[in-house]
Amino acid sequence: MTTSEQEAAAASRLMEMTIDHWRGELLLQAAEMSLADKFDGDSPRTAKDLAAEYGMRHRELYRFLRALTGIGLLAFAGKDSFRLTDLGQAMRTGAPGAARSAVIALIGDMVKPAWIDFDHGLVTGDPGFEKAHGQSLFEYLQKNPGMATFFSETMVGFHGREPPAVAEAYDFSGIGSLVDVGGASGNMLGHVLSRHPNVKGVLYDLPHVVADAPALLASHGVADRVTIESGSFFESVPKGHDAYLLSHIIHDWDDGENATILKNVREAMNPDGKLLIVEMVLPEGDAPHMGKMLDMMMMLVPGGEERTAAEYAELLEPNGFRVTRVVPTDSAVSVVEAVRA
Repeated sequence: MTTSEQEAAAASRLMEMTIDHWRGELLLQAAEMSLADKFDGDSPRTAKDLAAEYGMRHRELYRFLRALTGIGLLAFAGKDSFRLTDLGQAMRTGAPGAARSAVIALIGDMVKPAWIDFDHGLVTGDPGFEKAHGQSLFEYLQKNPGMATFFSETMVGFHGREPPAVAEAYDFSGIGSLVDVGGASGNMLGHVLSRHPNVKGVLYDLPHVVADAPALLASHGVADRVTIESGSFFESVPKGHDAYLLSHIIHDWDDGENATILKNVREAMNPDGKLLIVEMVLPEGDAPHMGKMLDMMMMLVPGGEERTAAEYAELLEPNGFRVTRVVPTDSAVSVVEAVRA
């Protein structure tokens, strides 16, 4: 390939990356319209009928539906007719993976304004989210009724493959009692306990966050082995347990806030206890990794960050922990295991 051909190919790739943004906007529009819910299984719908239901113009809606065939949500089913694909079925409200909730939360009005202020974080170190909304992410979730539940659904969808992968990759069988610190509705804990029947669990998070936990834990068949406690990990965590699991907690906060969390965990855990951090541990060098993109979201929204294995060691050692190993899983996350130094 000549130099000019290489340059043309590079420019074409950049255009494709730009168009990916448009695809995200199409996904958002379909999610906010609950479009997938308008279809009954594989039965086709006409653009004309859908336009009448939505109160939209027929031709413009037809063009939108046609564009959705280009990203795989819909397929043509004859003149003016479309049907849902398997990908489209996953966008139904309540479908496994909570994709609709995730699309709305991660592309919609909660996060979109923060991207406009992306450079604010580069200049000041403060999240663009706070500049856009005048409050932190977690204040926003607490002050907006129903958003905590919506956010929990989003996290279940975004991290959907991780809990079973963690439960499979890490051997929890030697742990008698496991505290899921900041465990929200208990999705991770439910997967771990359902695979390891000898482990008992404690789910710990803010009162409004654990409100949805009983039903989810019951669906995993582990409700009888879980104690639900509410509180803030910035103040304390349940004492006297064998292991403390922090799944996507450390990446939410800056070093000072993490020092408080780690201090509370260290003081609470049994002397020979383990700290288990589940995060997207970044690879060194140029290798592509989902965590590098998530790192930008962490900088933009809550003000946290993703880290390499070496950077986790640098965070933990001054706070009284020693990394013993990093266990990869069959997903984007790894388990960073640490003990008291």
